[in-house]
Amino acid sequence: MLFHSSIRQELARSFVATLVVLITVVMSMMLIRSLGLAAKGSVNPRDVIMLMGYSGLGHLSTIMTLSLFIAVTNTLARMYRESEMAVWFASGKGLTGFISPVMRFAWPILLAIASLALVVWPWTAQQTNQLRSQYEQRGDLDRVSIGQFQENASGSRVFFVEATDRENGQVNPSSQAVTDTQAEILKRQARNIFVSESDDQKQIITSARSGAVDIVNQDQFIVLKNGQRMEQNKDGSQVKVIEFEEYAVLANAAKLTGAREPTAKSLDTLDLLTKPTALNLAELSWRLGLALCAFNLLLLALLLSAVNPRAGRGFGIAFALLAFVVYYNMLNVGFSRIASGRTDFAVWMIALHGSVFALTVGWMALRHNQWSWRMLLPRRTPPTSAL
Repeated sequence: MLFHSSIRQELARSFVATLVVLITVVMSMMLIRSLGLAAKGSVNPRDVIMLMGYSGLGHLSTIMTLSLFIAVTNTLARMYRESEMAVWFASGKGLTGFISPVMRFAWPILLAIASLALVVWPWTAQQTNQLRSQYEQRGDLDRVSIGQFQENASGSRVFFVEATDRENGQVNPSSQAVTDTQAEILKRQARNIFVSESDDQKQIITSARSGAVDIVNQDQFIVLKNGQRMEQNKDGSQVKVIEFEEYAVLANAAKLTGAREPTAKSLDTLDLLTKPTALNLAELSWRLGLALCAFNLLLLALLLSAVNPRAGRGFGIAFALLAFVVYYNMLNVGFSRIASGRTDFAVWMIALHGSVFALTVGWMALRHNQWSWRMLLPRRTPPTSAL
């Protein structure tokens, strides 16, 4: 049918164009954010691309929702401006007649949005947490970078290595205690090493001309040669200086801990249902809200796209985007209220999404039947003329 096919084709072109633009903008923002985390040492610089991909995939449901909303709004607004809607209305097609072609085009996208929100969103959170956890739990030798001061995991020790020479190390890189990241370090002999340690009682500063890595009972030691060790009490009452020819510093005093406790964001949707805590219900309201928000906004776009041909093009789009921002921010409000226990999960879901759906259906019925508040006023009967 010409009516259905023409609308679906134009919706598809507008949706794809909008989706490409929004993905480009969001991925650029994610790249800047990921590079910032890598610069601060929160993530491995080698994992920036993977982290950016996981972040973009996690927010794809929101991007697709906004793209679908803009596509429907732009397409129908153009039809209003060019009086094409007036032609369809005159031929017997009411506003509700546009629901069928729009839904036939949008149902695969709505299904993809629901899948992304309920399945892909927690998976990307799990992968992101795993990348960060692995980088935070890396050994002290993994943190050493040539020419830079680097702290260990607890922040109690600072390493500095000026340079390394290509020499045979004191360990076998194929040892089980050595990771692939450390294998390259173990092939070199470090020069001009500085190690600063502190605890509640004293400050220890150790420097050496050279050093290498040694492994004893699966523990990694930095063996320093031709150096000096200075111990000073925090109150400055005593200073001890020791010169040595060879001294070993434990590099991996803390063993790698287990994985982090999974957060509500990284839990599967079924796990949120089986463990209905306040925070889990708040996360569930967010995921279900993304799917319901996409459906309600799709119906709302049919109403917000009506523009006056004499008015400017930007007013209708600006008002539609304002409605999207308000609805999307209400999801965040609901998340915080449910997580804090101030609002019940079922009450909020019905109050927000149910009220928006009821308002949209009522507004559409008014527009379709051309009802007006003036119809409620009593009609005046014309006066009869006297004969």
